[in-house]
Amino acid sequence: MKNNSMHTSPALSVDLAGLQLDNPVMPASGTFGYGAEFSNYLELNKLGALVTKGLSLQPKAGNPTPRIAETASGMLNAIGLQNVGIDAFMRDKVPFLQQLHTPVIANFFGNTLDEYIQVADKLEHIDVVKAVELNISCPNVKQGGIVFGTDPIAAAQVVSEVRRCLTKPLIAKLTPNVTDITIVARAVEQAGADIICCINTLTGMSVDIHSRRLRLANGTGGLSGPAIKPVALRMVHQVVNAVSIPVIGVGGIMCAEDALEFLLLGAKAVQVGTANLVNPGSMDEIIDGITAFLTQQGIGDINDWIGSLHS
Repeated sequence: MKNNSMHTSPALSVDLAGLQLDNPVMPASGTFGYGAEFSNYLELNKLGALVTKGLSLQPKAGNPTPRIAETASGMLNAIGLQNVGIDAFMRDKVPFLQQLHTPVIANFFGNTLDEYIQVADKLEHIDVVKAVELNISCPNVKQGGIVFGTDPIAAAQVVSEVRRCLTKPLIAKLTPNVTDITIVARAVEQAGADIICCINTLTGMSVDIHSRRLRLANGTGGLSGPAIKPVALRMVHQVVNAVSIPVIGVGGIMCAEDALEFLLLGAKAVQVGTANLVNPGSMDEIIDGITAFLTQQGIGDINDWIGSLHS
């Protein structure tokens, strides 16, 4: 039997709460535009899914520049969720996405509960969008600016309200900037999330000793890249063991080995972020690398690798 498996490519398909993916690799929101921007660099239909940058009710200009700074083993960004808005997305971006057979996951956010609900309602009626990813790393402007995702009660409330107008799979993307991520993970699971994605970026800062100024106009930004992978692995491991719904692992994945680590811990799929900015074809290489590793190990199905960590 083992000889046969050497000639047959391992099965890479995974099931995310009813959403069938050909493989577990997808871009992290905000690092891949709306998909078309990367179409010259890799075959979009090879991806497990395509995740759009975050969409809001109204177009958003984002933060003033400079809003990106390189750091040791990573980068800081304070883009400020710049996007075209849900209506322009439907008009200008959806026609391109309709040409793909890769499932599209739309990331979205709001500054108030009502904005989240309005965007979710519009996404529910876009056929090409097969699942939605709820970004709860945003400040609730009506509640003194507390970030929805850092308060389990606020996180559960937004998930619960959005759930009511959605039949599509609902992914809750969690912020790592909390004391105990499992409390928020359990709260969003109970509120109706189908899938959890973790982690978003860690809050950081960079300072220039020559100009004596902060490198980002916003002051702080989100740290991503290899520097955060150990933190992401720890949090994914905690969340996988705290909830019964599927988990998507994200944070510092630059190569196939990184992705395999998250899958080994029990993540059902992975998102690749900063690597896309370093090498636009990185996800192509990661998918091929996973295939090569499983073949070498004599593993015929990726689901036999997922969660197979020895205790």
